[in-house]
Amino acid sequence: MIRRLELTPGGPTGRRTLAEEAAAELHELILSGELPSGTALRLEELAKRLDMSQMPIREGLRRMAALGLVEIVPHKGAWVRELSMEDLRDTHETRLALESLAVRAAATRFSDSDAAAARTALAEHVRLSKLGDNIASRQAHTEFHFAIYRAGGSRWLPRAIEPVWQNSERYRFGSRQTKARIEQTRREHQAILDACLAHDEEGAEAALREHLEGAMQRITETMARRSKQ
Repeated sequence: MIRRLELTPGGPTGRRTLAEEAAAELHELILSGELPSGTALRLEELAKRLDMSQMPIREGLRRMAALGLVEIVPHKGAWVRELSMEDLRDTHETRLALESLAVRAAATRFSDSDAAAARTALAEHVRLSKLGDNIASRQAHTEFHFAIYRAGGSRWLPRAIEPVWQNSERYRFGSRQTKARIEQTRREHQAILDACLAHDEEGAEAALREHLEGAMQRITETMARRSKQ
């Protein structure tokens, strides 16, 4: 099943081109780990796998490269970008900087409609996490955060956050969605939402930072365990 490409939520939907479908499929294969970091991306193989011609696959790869998920070197080929602690730290620090700005801006002008959109996405995230639907849960998680970031009114901040967010999603592997973990994540998200509702800029940033720092710690621990295996 081809799913909507998880770019900034809230964008236009409808019938997609073959290139957009190829990008959506490649995107999901990379985020799910079916195309692990370092995998060579050969046009002929991908065309057979996705049952498409090579032209839309080529354009899909360019779109993944624009998000930072794929490395393309002329005359050498393309491959899924490597995961590393250095890249993780860089991604994390960039997210902290950009998303802190976005959540503070959102807190200054958060409206009832913004709150409704965020609440709906958060409820879906919790429900889908409990069902074990990782793909849909990830999309609901993205919808929640960007519902808040869009509330700040900036044209550019959500666009600037998007590629860094997409890269960080590649590190969300191996996380066990226990009842305790789902509830802790829900509380962290609720704290961000509550601070925005209260128009508390500092509180919103503090809640966001706690959420991102916790995720960073869990991912770091998972990567450390994997490196010892």
